[in-house]
Amino acid sequence: MRTAICSGSFDPITLGHLDVIWRAAECFDQVWVCVSPNAEKKNQMFTPEQKLRLVRAAVAELPNVKAELWPGLLADFAREHGAQVIVRGVRSMTDFDIEYQMALINRGICPGLETLLLPASAVYQHFSSSMAREMIRYRQPLEKYLPASILPLVEEMTEKEGG
Repeated sequence: MRTAICSGSFDPITLGHLDVIWRAAECFDQVWVCVSPNAEKKNQMFTPEQKLRLVRAAVAELPNVKAELWPGLLADFAREHGAQVIVRGVRSMTDFDIEYQMALINRGICPGLETLLLPASAVYQHFSSSMAREMIRYRQPLEKYLPASILPLVEEMTEKEGG
């Protein structure tokens, strides 16, 4: 069985993330979405548990995709889940440079672990979780940016926080 990982902080998961996950699901037998609570990222909107809930709702219709929260190194997650490949979306050369360096580090930690970089689909190239958080904060329409399946959850979660 060929197993891949799509990882990220998913604060929140966007249509761009979901596009990469869908494409990975078409190429691999099993895809794990690794939700990583990234403590270095500023201005996080959702708790790790909320992020996991959003991701699970977004991928619910993909039978070969599962999601899990993981506080450790991605290479360790790959080893524990028997994954051979990390799939990452890239929107720009800056993303490529960062992901290339991470691929080398992950392969150093877990020899044989490959990284597949998928170019962002043109329609989602300008998307980011940071942009989505701003749209949420200012109560803008989210249908073009977030999966429809998570919109009620995002509303519920942000209402509890007072916006």
